[in-house]
Amino acid sequence: KATIRQLGYPSKNALKGWYLEYEHHSDLRLGFAPRAPKFTQAQKEVAVEHYRTHGRCVSATMRALGYPGRATLTAWVREAFPETSKAVTGRTGRPRYPDALKKAGVVGLYTRQESAQTLAEKLGVCRPTLYNWKNQLLGPKAPAIMKRKNNSPPVPERKELELQLETLQH
Repeated sequence: KATIRQLGYPSKNALKGWYLEYEHHSDLRLGFAPRAPKFTQAQKEVAVEHYRTHGRCVSATMRALGYPGRATLTAWVREAFPETSKAVTGRTGRPRYPDALKKAGVVGLYTRQESAQTLAEKLGVCRPTLYNWKNQLLGPKAPAIMKRKNNSPPVPERKELELQLETLQH
């Protein structure tokens, strides 16, 4: 302990390690010795090849081979395939529809010349999108359907019907 304190060595075990290294190599190395790689080059190539041939899935490769960890395999993959981009997380860009298309969709929804599904297919969107547009433009309190107008052909006049009724009664 006195030697460690006087020389300023970090610990008893460090002193033992330095002594054994001096005995083995007849000298102490300068600086830190690089750590031996945990995986061989062959293992690395096998892992990258498995990743490439089995759907480019990091999790499946790790599960199938039992090595390496996610960070190590991801680093190997990025080194082997630099053209691959990082995984997209979060929201991806949704298509932006012009206001004219939204207005046409809401007008079509309210005039109801056809079903909402047919209208949505014509506009190239899904049916709930039409209702979302309606909520954006008119607010959620607006009814989804306006009252239908009576577009049926005019019925014979009321007086004509009354005359027919009288003739039938007599």
